Amino acid sequence: MYSDIILDKYQVRKNKKQKNNFFSFVRPECDKHGYKCEIEKGSLGSQNIVIGEPEKAKVIYTAHYDTCATLPFPNFITPKNFLLYLLYQVVICIPLIAIIACGNHIVSRLVPDDAIFTEFVLREAVVFGALLVFLCMLIFGIANKHTANDNTSGVVTVMNLMAKMPPELKENAAYILFDYEEVGLIGSSSYASKHKEIAKNTLIVNFDCVSDGKTILFVVNKGASTEIPLLEGSFISNDIFTVDIANKNVFYPSDQASFKKGIGVASLKKTKKGTLYMDRIHTKHDTVFQKENIDFLVNGSIALTEKI
Repeated sequence: MYSDIILDKYQVRKNKKQKNNFFSFVRPECDKHGYKCEIEKGSLGSQNIVIGEPEKAKVIYTAHYDTCATLPFPNFITPKNFLLYLLYQVVICIPLIAIIACGNHIVSRLVPDDAIFTEFVLREAVVFGALLVFLCMLIFGIANKHTANDNTSGVVTVMNLMAKMPPELKENAAYILFDYEEVGLIGSSSYASKHKEIAKNTLIVNFDCVSDGKTILFVVNKGASTEIPLLEGSFISNDIFTVDIANKNVFYPSDQASFKKGIGVASLKKTKKGTLYMDRIHTKHDTVFQKENIDFLVNGSIALTEKI
């Protein structure tokens, strides 16, 4: 329903102007479907878009709407193989380590042998400078123009779900589009700190990167483990999709982590040996948007809302 217009006109939501333009689109759409919509400001200038009445809802469907900078390497995630994920993080740090080593070598060649303190200070400056440049590239770099999976897919899922929720179920659900997920879950953690009752007791279903892959992974926080039977009855594997519900030995870094009863949802691909993985995101190759994924999640979420 909303996929084409958001992909065409609002796919980049990184700076304040882009986010405000997106909110200007979202607000009248919420009015059209009978929901109130407001911006709630949080830490470090984050702006969460709150739709409906979360305090009264039995379930809140969420996604982060901020988008990342373009990076030379993808954020490669293997939720059920943390060792492989960690190894990849080490590998992508090799160029940074090489730059630091090269800088320290230059310092050692230029500074006299008796200037130990000066050499120490310059070496620390090299390390700090390299890390600062890397951090700035992550946070303030050129906006990625291709965000189909991360996280335009999650935003479209929430918007479509909001629009298609049956009238008799509207009071049971609310929706939040979180800001600043890309820089450390700031929007969601800020919301959780302000709304402690929701953070502790309300079921949160968070869609993050759900349009590239046919294995639908549900990462269930410990506090939401009692809801697994409801998930199993609402999201059912078929000829196209495999549903994988996990609450142990699984890792997925997204906004559900800010809530006790959080459930993260992601679409993943699978290797021939069965390893689930996500690639392409944070790069110009993040262009895969499979609409059938969105429909599957919207229909399952309506079924879940009915069961709660």
